[in-house]
Amino acid sequence: MTTTLTPPAAPAPAPVAASTVPAVPVRLRTPIVLAVLTLLTAVMAWATRPGHSTVRISTDADSIQIAPLAIPGPPAAWVLTVGVAVAAGLAFWYALGRRKVPTWLVGLAGLFAFLTVLVLISSGKSQVVPITGLLFGTLFLATPLVFGALSGVVCERVGIVNIAIEAQLLFGAFAAAVVASVAGSSYWGLIAAPLAGVAVAALLAWFSITYQVNQIIVGVVLNVLVVGLTGFLFSTVLRETPGLNDPMRLPVLPIPLLSEIPVIGPVLFRQNLLVYLMYAIVIGLQVMIFRSRWGLRLRAVGEHPKAADTVGIDVIRTRWRNTLLGGAIAGLGGAFFTVASNLAFGKEMTAGKGFIALAAMILGRWSPKGAVAAALLFGLAGQMQGLMSTLQVPVPSQFLAMIPYIVTIFAVAGFAGKVRAPAAEGIPYVK
Repeated sequence: MTTTLTPPAAPAPAPVAASTVPAVPVRLRTPIVLAVLTLLTAVMAWATRPGHSTVRISTDADSIQIAPLAIPGPPAAWVLTVGVAVAAGLAFWYALGRRKVPTWLVGLAGLFAFLTVLVLISSGKSQVVPITGLLFGTLFLATPLVFGALSGVVCERVGIVNIAIEAQLLFGAFAAAVVASVAGSSYWGLIAAPLAGVAVAALLAWFSITYQVNQIIVGVVLNVLVVGLTGFLFSTVLRETPGLNDPMRLPVLPIPLLSEIPVIGPVLFRQNLLVYLMYAIVIGLQVMIFRSRWGLRLRAVGEHPKAADTVGIDVIRTRWRNTLLGGAIAGLGGAFFTVASNLAFGKEMTAGKGFIALAAMILGRWSPKGAVAAALLFGLAGQMQGLMSTLQVPVPSQFLAMIPYIVTIFAVAGFAGKVRAPAAEGIPYVK
């Protein structure tokens, strides 16, 4: 008689307690911000005076002319307020369902709130609000901020804090004005501007990478140095030598067919070469940083330089190259203040735009497309300052001048939230 031995059954796995599974936290910061925005738009709708807001879409150069539109002020303001309230309600629905609030929803609420401001300041007034002109001016004012923010993205993604964006913009504006005046062509100024930015970036890299000096201190010193140097040269050489600081302007290069599209065409495709270069640099950097081997190495050096070094990436060389590239981008943006604006160089004419560009970089979470969106927000704030002055809004001019900077503070403090910079940012690398 044979006996069959059966192996003992394997014990059943113990059930995982539900309490050990981490719960996704409910994040109410964005819904609360939108709720506050709803209250503000409701106050603006209540304060809107009876009358119509007249808006114009076409420009004088458009082949297709659209008649100005008269919009009843208070009803339009309340409809826009309802739109913001709906967006806030959807944001709470997303947050309570432990899902991320979509970016498009926040942008839509912001658009409705902005339109409410337009209705508030223009209702019952005879002046016409030029929508296309407003958008064109927004892009115009955002152009140097985009270049400065992209410079910060390239430098900080590799671990170098570029506080010297202001200096690079200012020196680029100076070089563009002088070279364009001497050569008699604004295009030569467009070539000189990035070279001036590279010169400032080389000093930043030399001290912060080679000699490992604190990067923030080096950036502040470079800002002071360039302000003093350009101010001295302006007061002595440029004023005493005719022909060194003549206003020059890049010609407008409209793109056939595309420039005739209503609203979008005049804003995007009726620009000068500098703006078209901005388009190309934004798209190129967005693809290269996140979709290329170069971008992978760039981000690796900014996040964990020691690990990047162990796999054969030259950390020092990578930081040097990208710091110089960032300086060239910022210097090119400096040409906006002179040859792109048909202005002669003036002392401290950048007026702190480099620091606003840093804020745009942070608000954009160190990505090119995010930096562009933030720069457009700040450009819109600056354009609203001029529009409110044109519409004779009873607000002191000093407060109107503060609008771009107030928006900068609130945007970084309220909407950036908890953002994480590259891990090795500002940390010198010792091989």
